[in-house]
Amino acid sequence: MSYFVSLYVLHKHPYPPFIQKNTKKLIVGTLPPPRFSIGELLEKDVNFCYGSYYNSLWLYMDKIHQLNLRYDNSKEAIEERKAFLIKHKIGVCDIVESAERNKIDASDLGMRNIKLRNILGYLREYPSIETLLFIGGNSKNGPEYFFRKHLKEYGLKLELVSNEILREHQFHFQGRYIQTISLTSSSGSANRAIGSMPLYKQLKASNPQFNTFDFRVMQYQEYF
Repeated sequence: MSYFVSLYVLHKHPYPPFIQKNTKKLIVGTLPPPRFSIGELLEKDVNFCYGSYYNSLWLYMDKIHQLNLRYDNSKEAIEERKAFLIKHKIGVCDIVESAERNKIDASDLGMRNIKLRNILGYLREYPSIETLLFIGGNSKNGPEYFFRKHLKEYGLKLELVSNEILREHQFHFQGRYIQTISLTSSSGSANRAIGSMPLYKQLKASNPQFNTFDFRVMQYQEYF
């Protein structure tokens, strides 16, 4: 008799969507690193959405708004981030509810048996939302990639508005147009892609001190 042992581990999203009644912009990513699903945080991690110190999203927000945030496992660090989101009418609703991974890392490509959240359901529940900010693009298993699949189930699709570095789309839903922006991923794995962008090369050539962190801050500050 033979036995099959699965090498895939189920990771569930540890955080419910963070949305207020007056939320206007919604951050949409995929799934946190596996350590957040099992509660084994690193010293500088924050137990909240995008809490991985190595993801850097909050480092960009900190730089843009001079927040002087804490980076630790404290409740105070969580409350600081919630206060910022509420003040700026920003919500967070990652699109992946759960997925299996065969490697204990944060790569989206390694996910399978993926269960998506009903983003359109949240847009129906919170009609004040005007913009979706995808943290990552349309590559396989990225947030825009999954959202396109989600829309297709309802007979909807994204309409291209701008095909610049930050791609902008829109779609019509319940009598209103909702804008989507595809930001460069905040994870370190995107650094190589940034380094190959003509705009980054141009900015780097004019200022050798310019780096991938600065590039993301330049992008993100327009929308945050």
